[in-house]
This record gives sequence, structure tokens and C-alpha cells, in this order.
Amino acid sequence: MAHPERGPYIPSLDGLRCVAILPVFLSHALIAANLPSVVPGNFGVTLFFFLSGYLITTLMRIEFERTGTVSFRLFYLRRALRIFPTCYLVLALAAAYGWYAGTTDPWWLLGQVLQLTNYQIISGGWMAPIAPHTAVYWSLAVEEHFYLVFPAVFLLAVRAGSRQRLAALLAIACGLVFVWRCVLVFGQGMPYDRTYLATDTRIDSILFGCILALWGNPALDPTRFSESTWKRVLLPASVVCILLSFPLERALRETVGYSLQGLCLYAVFVTAIRYPHWGVMRWLNAPPVRWLGLLSYSIYLIHPSMLALAKASVGSAFAVMAPTAAVFTVAAAALLYHGIERPLGRLRKQFSVVANPGGAVGTVGGRAMVN
Repeated sequence: MAHPERGPYIPSLDGLRCVAILPVFLSHALIAANLPSVVPGNFGVTLFFFLSGYLITTLMRIEFERTGTVSFRLFYLRRALRIFPTCYLVLALAAAYGWYAGTTDPWWLLGQVLQLTNYQIISGGWMAPIAPHTAVYWSLAVEEHFYLVFPAVFLLAVRAGSRQRLAALLAIACGLVFVWRCVLVFGQGMPYDRTYLATDTRIDSILFGCILALWGNPALDPTRFSESTWKRVLLPASVVCILLSFPLERALRETVGYSLQGLCLYAVFVTAIRYPHWGVMRWLNAPPVRWLGLLSYSIYLIHPSMLALAKASVGSAFAVMAPTAAVFTVAAAALLYHGIERPLGRLRKQFSVVANPGGAVGTVGGRAMVN
């Protein structure tokens, strides 16, 4: 896990980004082709949430242990450089098309700019007059709400106690979110969108990743189980439980399912990070897989528009439309990545306080640890 020039390096995480984006794309491609969405695209979003919580908390933990504090100014500057340029460029292009077509309301667009897309869809439905093909921005809203609050919570908690105590508090928070979902689903009969999209019902998917970063972090802490236990017991059991969560009855999938997936991702991440050259984890480190992982953010933002473009170009037959949309999506995402994300990634490094004694910047997931 050591890199001679850039510090700690975990290429498997880019592979996991690729694993996360594939079911999202396939699920939306099936819907665009007017077919049943048998691919669990929502699990791809859960995987993204977990990964975000893990990375952000790992970075803050390293910063605090090295400096005794967390710079809010630098944190939000790095977040803005990482997320906003690509996010708002794609949103602006979609809004311009929506304005021309007369399908986008300015007030709803303002809500998207303010990262409220998830609650807009909850109140107005999937046909709400937001910018066309930007419903996926709901998950960005959840993450932005997390970023807004968590740095202060982290700093106050670790100063007042320890990271282990913070991990315990976050575990309690995950339990409370689970109970809240049960109240909404079983007690109030809330629809699927309310529990799937809302920050207050999905934030635990991010917090599970935060807990792994604080307690038993595979990149920073010693393991509590043997290599054989992780590979032959915990990982297979976790994968089976994740697969079993997909066909659960709707109410259970919305309540138990999200929590079960969050818990099971612990073994997936630990194994991927600790044993990147073992078995299937080796595939996560293959250059094409890691490359798609690097493009995953742009792919996530642009793929609904590319699906619509492909459908208009070649028709809705899945066998033709989906590959066409995949080519369009990867091409557009590569332009966004190399034109915006990568140059700004180099700029973000200048605002990183997670530096090695020699001045090298640590890396996670193949990127500088200013993610």
C-alpha cells in the first residue's frame, strides 16, 4: 500500500467506483428501453455513499492526527473544486436545453443549484420541472448535506473524546436512521421516494463508511481478524447478504435492506484494500477498470443525457441503444475528466494539508488525498 512518491495508495477504490457506476448505468438503460429494471442500480448509489464517507473521514482523521485540527476553509475549498465545476457545467447545459424546451422552471432550477434536488423530487415527483436528465443530482444533494455538517461534528467529537467514541456515536446514529425509516414505512406508509431519496433516511449509508474510517480502517489500523477469516468467511458472507437484500419485499428493502448493505460493505472494503492482489480483488486493479472508476463522477452526471441522446439517435431497443449510450457516455465523461476534473485535481493538491514529511501528498483510490 506504499507508493514511493505519493504515500499511501489504494487503487482498489477506483475499481470499486467502477463497480458502483455499472449497475447505475445498466438500471437506467433498462428503464430508458422501457424494460423492467432488474439491475440494482440503487446499490451502486449506496456503494458511492459508503466510499465517500470512508474517504472523507480518512482524510480528516489523518489531518487531525498530524495537525491537531481540521481546516474547514481548506476542506470546503477542496470540496468545491472537486464537485461544483463539473456538476454545475452539466446542470447549466441541461438547464439551457430545458429552458429552450420549456420544461424547466427557474425556481426549481434554483433549488438544484442549492443542492435540494432530493427533496424537490420527493415533493414534485420524478416529473418535477427540474433541468432535464438531472434527477441523479439527488444523491449529490445528500452528500452535500453531509459535507455541510460532518466536519464540525468530527472536530468537536474527536477533541472531546476519541475517534472510537465518535465511531460509536455514528453507529447509534445509523441505528436511529434505521428506526426512522421503519416509522416512515411501517407507521406512516410513506412512498418509496421518501425513504430512498431523503437525506434523513439515507445518510446512514455515508455514516457506515465514516465508521470504517474511524475504527478498523484497513488503510491505517491493524486488522482484528486473520487474512483467512476476511477472505473465506467475512467476505463471502457479506456478498451473500448483499445479494439477498436485492429481492427483499419493498418495505423490508427500504428499511432493513439499506442497513444490511451498509454493514456488509465493511468486509468488501477491508478485503479490497488489504488484499488487492487476491482473487476477484485483482480485477479491481486492472487499468481499464480503474480508468472507468476515475471517470465515474462524470459518468454519473452525464449518463442520463447520453441515454436520451442514444435513444433519439438509434431507437429504444436495448441491444443497440445501451451500447451506443455507453460509448457516448464514456466519451463525454473522458472530456469532462481530462478537461475539468484532472486539472482541478492538481489544483486541489495545493490546498491539501495531508502531506508527508517529504512534502509528498498521500493518495487514496489512485487520487491525491485531497478528495
